[in-house]
Amino acid sequence: MDLEPGYLLVVDDNEMNRDMLSRRLRKKGYRVQVAEGGAQALEMIENDAFDLVLLDIMMPGIDGFEVLEKIRGASGPSELPVIMATAKTESEDIVAALKRGANDYVTKPFDFPVVLARVQTQLALKKSRDALAAAHHRMQKDLEAAAAIQQTLLPAENSEVGGARCAWRYVPCDELAGDTLNVIPLGDGITGLFVLDVSGHGVPSSLLSVTLSRLLGSAPDSSSVLWSRNDDSGARRAASPAEVAYELSRRFPYNLETRQYFTMVYGVLDVNRHLFTYVSAGHPPVVHLRSGGESSLYTSTGPPVALVPEILGPVEYEEVEIPLEPGDRLYLFSDGIPEAHESGGEEYGNDRTAQHLQSCFHQDLDESITSLLAQVWEWGGGSGPGDDVSILAVEIED
Repeated sequence: MDLEPGYLLVVDDNEMNRDMLSRRLRKKGYRVQVAEGGAQALEMIENDAFDLVLLDIMMPGIDGFEVLEKIRGASGPSELPVIMATAKTESEDIVAALKRGANDYVTKPFDFPVVLARVQTQLALKKSRDALAAAHHRMQKDLEAAAAIQQTLLPAENSEVGGARCAWRYVPCDELAGDTLNVIPLGDGITGLFVLDVSGHGVPSSLLSVTLSRLLGSAPDSSSVLWSRNDDSGARRAASPAEVAYELSRRFPYNLETRQYFTMVYGVLDVNRHLFTYVSAGHPPVVHLRSGGESSLYTSTGPPVALVPEILGPVEYEEVEIPLEPGDRLYLFSDGIPEAHESGGEEYGNDRTAQHLQSCFHQDLDESITSLLAQVWEWGGGSGPGDDVSILAVEIED
């Protein structure tokens, strides 16, 4: 077996054993240090980075069992493998060593080919575990970097738009989320608002989520679906919610291989006309709280994007208009809230969501979101929902 040289520590109070093992292991390409007893071994292990320890059990003073216990107090079996060496073949010695965290054992008198094979095996396992840990570390750093990128695509906290105040929460259930949301000024008192939820979790969902965030960006260029052209003048204008939904369904057709789809509510808030016009692609309802405290639920106006095969015909999305008055509130949220369930399996539900928000109408907009999330977490027994949670709230100013 071809292995890179390992750094070994041979611990034995018998000089002949130390000399024989160290010489023969060095001939096999290993770097080897030796210790005459347990106290010296522990000092060397504390001050040096060994790959493996060959440890005798029967030694005066600090015996091998005590040394092993101290090693395991600082390093796990995968970090520093220990092979115990004993002159005894009784099973209780072997069992005691393995229970204390030994990786393997050899018996005296040493059969060097057996010792070498077990050293090679433990070093190969350590090398594999180290490579796996390094890969995991790299992946974790990549996930953290990707999550940071997702965060940059979210709106500023408690965004102010002309004539309205906004508040939001974004709570991924994993490092990366399939949810996203944004508040996008479109000019002339018009603001685009959206919350979307890509099916599934993890990297595939987050990649599509980031792509959609870019497409729903504010820049009036060819990549953004929030802009269209006037048929007569050719000048760019803010696209209607129905145009946005249609364009997304055109760019993301049904795909049998990926099976990815997404739900979304996209709306345009016109503070001059006190009007919110939206489309919903299979998304949870929009909650409208009137300044008097009455609540209404506005349901979806079409299927999720990329869920319906083209053979069933073109997808259409109907626009809905919600007239607004000063003091009115709108809440857009992903299904992580209504689909949160308690121990018995009952979902929190859309109606309960609207009722709780109605009960929080006296609170500040941001506080009402905090209260709702606390209620949802309590509903789930304190563990929270098993899905991403996104919520975007808007209040029309007086």
